[in-house]
Amino acid sequence: MASGTKRYPADLKRDAVDMVAQLVADGSTEWAAMNKTAGLLGIGSAETVRKWVRNVPEAAAAVSEAAVDGDEVRRLRKENAELKRANGILKAAASFFAAEIDRPHR
Repeated sequence: MASGTKRYPADLKRDAVDMVAQLVADGSTEWAAMNKTAGLLGIGSAETVRKWVRNVPEAAAAVSEAAVDGDEVRRLRKENAELKRANGILKAAASFFAAEIDRPHR
């Protein structure tokens, strides 16, 4: 073992990989999730976490899938905000025109 190499328990590695997948699913980028995971679990560097994620094929696939899901969630949230704004405009227009109809005309 090299002098600067540190051995981490297998359960810590699994927890780190799971945490990265969850953070990515919640909307973080992969690298941001790896950085945060390394900091929270006291792991030397995000690069170490990246290697763990890449060495577990199903974990890498889960992180990749979570990234796609996160992109979809962000897209849907943006679309939802746009629809709410459009709905507000339509409600305002409807009340304006309803008030016009109720006014006496000369």
